[in-house]
Amino acid sequence: MKPSIDRKALVTRHNPVIHALDPLSPLSVGNSEIAYTVDLTGMQSFPNDYTFPLGTQSQWGWHSSGNPDKHQLEELRLKEYETYGRKVGYETDPEDQEEVFHWLRQNPHRLQLGRVGLAIRTEDGKRIAIADVQDAKQTLDMWSGTITSRFRVEGMPVEVITCCHPHSDQIGIRIDSPLLAQGRLSIEIAFPDPEPVSRNWGKCMAVEWGHDETHETKVADVSSGKAVFERTMDSDGYRMDAEWSGSAELSRDAKHSFTLTPSALTETFSFTFGFVRTGGEIELLPADAIQVESSFHWEAFWNDGGVIELAESQDERALELERRIVLSQFLTAIHCAGSLPPQETGLLYNSWFGKFHLEMHWWHAAHFAQWGRIGLLKKSLDWYRRILPVAEKLARSQGYEGARWPKMVGPEGRQSPSPIGALLIWQQPHPIDLAELCYQAEPTLETLDWLKDVVMESARFMASFAVWDADRKAYVLGPPVIPAQENHRGEDSINPTFELEYWRHGLEIALKWRERLGMPTEALWERVRDGLAPLPVGEEGVYMAHERCPDTYTKMNIDHPSMLGALGILPGKAVDHDVMRATLNKVVTEWKWDTSWGWDFPMSAMTAARLGDGNRAVDLLLMDATKNTYLLNGHNYQRDNLLAYLPGNGGLLAAVALMACGWQDGPDTHAPGFPSDGTWTVRWEGLRQRL
Repeated sequence: MKPSIDRKALVTRHNPVIHALDPLSPLSVGNSEIAYTVDLTGMQSFPNDYTFPLGTQSQWGWHSSGNPDKHQLEELRLKEYETYGRKVGYETDPEDQEEVFHWLRQNPHRLQLGRVGLAIRTEDGKRIAIADVQDAKQTLDMWSGTITSRFRVEGMPVEVITCCHPHSDQIGIRIDSPLLAQGRLSIEIAFPDPEPVSRNWGKCMAVEWGHDETHETKVADVSSGKAVFERTMDSDGYRMDAEWSGSAELSRDAKHSFTLTPSALTETFSFTFGFVRTGGEIELLPADAIQVESSFHWEAFWNDGGVIELAESQDERALELERRIVLSQFLTAIHCAGSLPPQETGLLYNSWFGKFHLEMHWWHAAHFAQWGRIGLLKKSLDWYRRILPVAEKLARSQGYEGARWPKMVGPEGRQSPSPIGALLIWQQPHPIDLAELCYQAEPTLETLDWLKDVVMESARFMASFAVWDADRKAYVLGPPVIPAQENHRGEDSINPTFELEYWRHGLEIALKWRERLGMPTEALWERVRDGLAPLPVGEEGVYMAHERCPDTYTKMNIDHPSMLGALGILPGKAVDHDVMRATLNKVVTEWKWDTSWGWDFPMSAMTAARLGDGNRAVDLLLMDATKNTYLLNGHNYQRDNLLAYLPGNGGLLAAVALMACGWQDGPDTHAPGFPSDGTWTVRWEGLRQRL
């Protein structure tokens, strides 16, 4: 029997090491509630030299322009869609109501809390540029959650150690350099504008400066070794506390920027800063203490839960896949394991104004269950309980029962108007599936009671949404409906393949929960589950995107090949494996992969794995495609306005866990989703099977 995997060796051999400016790969420290992203100096010293915004974001830091109640969904004129003999209104049309429409899309938006960087001067007093940073070696030690940045300026060494407290929203910095004693190194603190840069979601990632009138910064308390900065914008606000070791002088440079200059008596300076909502309290620790806490936390993280080692494989791609797996675990723990479902760019910078997309929640977080870290999934699931009344109100407004979960949303749970988002439905079964993952990990009455209402009201909506078609003697989904593959008209789409199978899956789980709780069955749920229309198959014997899409593989072979999700993400009880095998073959050869997204590659790999084709699963997981790029820092690059895409990282982890550990009622073989020809050596521990 082989010894257990050396987890520390596995993790640390993939520590990112950066020797020169890489504008696409800044590194981050964080704790799932806050993250601080840094440049080559270990702080946010040269933001203009990075394509990637250097941000500081939190789960709680949001702002609404004016005030949170400036506009309400009820103000919008709804577009009515014919829905089997009745009109149902959706928030899909901005025409002649652009101001309210876009305000509701943009608000609330997530805040960049502040920029904290180094200002270093040359011997003759000029501020250095990043080109003056020489002999750099920056390492993210994932085993301890610490970034160590070493470099020289005019031959003088600088070392910066950066870390985040695992349970408090505070960052610790330790600086060692003779430049401190020469008075040539100081810390700059600046607070950016709170408003979105643009109505365009793709342009809102930038950190905006120069609109000083839109916010206020007051220094409320300055005393020996500490300062408090009070921030207000409209009716929102937060506070930044800072503490440091030794003597230093704080000066105000402009309305929202400050310089902290250490005394020229030391070559070591420690600095801690933390953020909290207005009215809250935060007790800052010294930077060295934060580093100790960070080390304890991350060592426990890596020693707990699942692990996969591929280093002994013959396939030359194995180490790259292993690198992606390790980095994705670190990144999703920072960005996807918080008290809210994450935005697609996590706590890095704003995409879609910082709001999160509930159809992506599965991709961000389901893997935590497979990797034996169910506690990280449970944190964000509780949010569904909190916004359940909002989701129930949305369902009632459209004439449905139960709870309809919004698509693009902020912490308050309000639907964002959108020509597409308001008509999506595949987020509806997500809470049911995620709840079942919790129960599989912790099969207790406590788990059932905790998520009972979320599961029941989700299923109630799903049964209410399905319509009985008397002519075909089947329940149908839509129209109007837009599938996960979003380039279909809501008015034209009916019975999308993936959504049909997900409806069956979700209702079946909900019925099991009723049985476990000793509740009577719901006859309607059973009828809908058993009576849903068959998955649509085209003339070529392959699954279509939806029933009215015969050109799925000609004109519509772009975006997500979502029909594959019916077997892979899901156990696919209604899926014909021969038809799905033909579907996968057609997708592989005819899909326009350059239009796909980061999670499409692991989704397709899971389909191949369940079909017994391990070679194709690996090929899909490692396909050479722009949107399947994993940068030096581990982030899944998509395009110039979407530099990080965490659903890709989460999807990768879900796929490799399925491929290594298998799935319930699957083949009883080792690593059933990997090639069986001897080219891959897959060692794993602590994984859990997917449904």
